[in-house]
Amino acid sequence: MAKTIAVSNQKGGVGKTTTSLNLAACLGILEKKVLLIDLDPQANATSGIGIELSNIKKSSYHLLEHTHKIKEIILKSTTPNLDIVPSNIDLVAIELELVNHPNREFMLKEALSDVNDKYDYIIIDCAPSLGLITLNALTAADSVIIPIQCEYYALEGLGKLLNTIKSIQKIHNKSLEIEGLLLTMYDSRLRLSNQVVEEVKKHFHNMVFKTIIQRNVKLGEAPSHGKNIIDYDSTSKGAKNYINLAQELINNNF
Repeated sequence: MAKTIAVSNQKGGVGKTTTSLNLAACLGILEKKVLLIDLDPQANATSGIGIELSNIKKSSYHLLEHTHKIKEIILKSTTPNLDIVPSNIDLVAIELELVNHPNREFMLKEALSDVNDKYDYIIIDCAPSLGLITLNALTAADSVIIPIQCEYYALEGLGKLLNTIKSIQKIHNKSLEIEGLLLTMYDSRLRLSNQVVEEVKKHFHNMVFKTIIQRNVKLGEAPSHGKNIIDYDSTSKGAKNYINLAQELINNNF
């Protein structure tokens, strides 16, 4: 059975897509079978993996609508062991279209049941919001990774997300766990970065991943070439960080 992990934070620019894409790629390189689901209408994970958005006929929009089976939507990537359910701008409409659907929070969970036994990990890249699309991701997930950037206002909005997770645990998904808080965009030269790391660890203790994602130019460049960080520059700090994160995740799940 696959372990399904949502990567979520309603704040934009914290490294959600960078983490979803590169964690999925690194798990694949470590010989785990991985499905990456792009649930962001901006479709950055899709283009970042090298898929041309104009070529997409079936996407996560059709998955949530249940107009196509997941096996019809999955695309192979060039990364070993990594498949993707792509996204495109159509996904914007799904919140309105599902608003009166009786099972609207469970559409993704139901769709994933067809492939749960085909993968080791299913990684869901969530949109920067706490709307119905993210609610579907958290209802379908076994756990959630919360990226937090090592910058001013890092913890702003985190309480709201944690409250959302608590209410989902009560109503929709009793088994949802927090896989971990992931510190991103860390710059050891900046006092503020170090203060954020200290503060997050002081508040959340063992909930914080040991791996910290350092600020790295290559991580920013890789998606514009349609590549994950390993394919783009396997010797970069970013590549080493995400391989370490993938290994830490695998170790935590044994």
